[in-house]
Amino acid sequence: MKILLADKLSPTTVTELEALGASVENRPELSAGTLPQAIADSEVLVVRSTKVSADTIKNAKKLALIIRAGAGVNTIDLEAACNHAVYVANCPGKNTDAVAELAIGLLIAADRRIVDAAVDLRNSKWRKKEYQRANGLKGRTLGIIGLGSIGRGVARRALALDMKVIAWSRSLTENTAAELSITRCESPIDVAAQADAISVHIAMKPETKHLINREFLQKMKKGAILVNCARGEVADSAAIQDAIAEHGLRYATDVFENEPAGGEAEFTDTEFASLITCTPHIGASTEQASEATAEEVVNIVRCYQELGKPLNTVNLRKKSPAKASLVVRHDNRIGVLASVLGILRSSGINIEEMENSVFENGKAATCTLKLDSEPSEQALAEIGGDERVVSASLL
Repeated sequence: MKILLADKLSPTTVTELEALGASVENRPELSAGTLPQAIADSEVLVVRSTKVSADTIKNAKKLALIIRAGAGVNTIDLEAACNHAVYVANCPGKNTDAVAELAIGLLIAADRRIVDAAVDLRNSKWRKKEYQRANGLKGRTLGIIGLGSIGRGVARRALALDMKVIAWSRSLTENTAAELSITRCESPIDVAAQADAISVHIAMKPETKHLINREFLQKMKKGAILVNCARGEVADSAAIQDAIAEHGLRYATDVFENEPAGGEAEFTDTEFASLITCTPHIGASTEQASEATAEEVVNIVRCYQELGKPLNTVNLRKKSPAKASLVVRHDNRIGVLASVLGILRSSGINIEEMENSVFENGKAATCTLKLDSEPSEQALAEIGGDERVVSASLL
């Protein structure tokens, strides 16, 4: 198995993958533009921030699996991957602590204006009177938008700071909120209206683009803090700049709309950066997160190698359109399933899903086939009439 690493990952990634017998090409210098020419005959592609375009997938004739060494997969062309039968897997939860820690760090930095104070000191300016004015966080209300693993990590840390926590998430129930010692809100707007500070932790999807918009920002309290460690596109940058000027919003972010890709690049949005507290998309970048992610990448490859199907696949169909399930109990011999498939093909029936399980002694197996239509009695009789078939029945 040939594996291409197209981003800088923990050194243990290469060592552990090679221990699985894989041939590993480590090319962290690759970019979205150079990847299509470099992918060649790789069967597995591992990326972190490098974008995987449709051209890359189209050019990779042997590519079967793309692993995002992180949680989000918005940098991968999922439609192209689906069209070319390429698995896309991710490593959810491995950077939870790292991102949650940075979100709290940005929250404190925005409240105490740490960045501005440091810049002034580096420019020989001692402005104690200016920077000693801060609201403080104890007893304040933190609103969280999106309560996945990272949002919950932020909530735990905020509670430890003696903050009150309110939250909105599509899946959050009153019972779960009570278990987490937080208060559930009915909508993002409700969070905006009640919170002294807000931390955003939602995935980037078409429906979440600019969820943090002018309406949301206008509902926030004057001088409130907004932290974004999700994706730049979930917040309307132009509206945020206006809110800074008009309502004294303090914005702290690790992500930007149309931010540069890769580890080194020119950053042109300096005017915006001068108004806010910010970092260059480093939320997941700690040694702890790196090692945990490396371990998960290896686990995904190992699973794919052993079972032909990787862990954490994100682009498989969630619900099968199959209208019938056929169970065939059969001898574990050459040609049995080929015969079954031939009968179904002759009946004009497509197989939506198929799984064959062999029993421990290796003599017999059970195959479950999900079909787009129900086979006729004649087809079932033909399948069951094979002496190598124990039984063939519909569920």
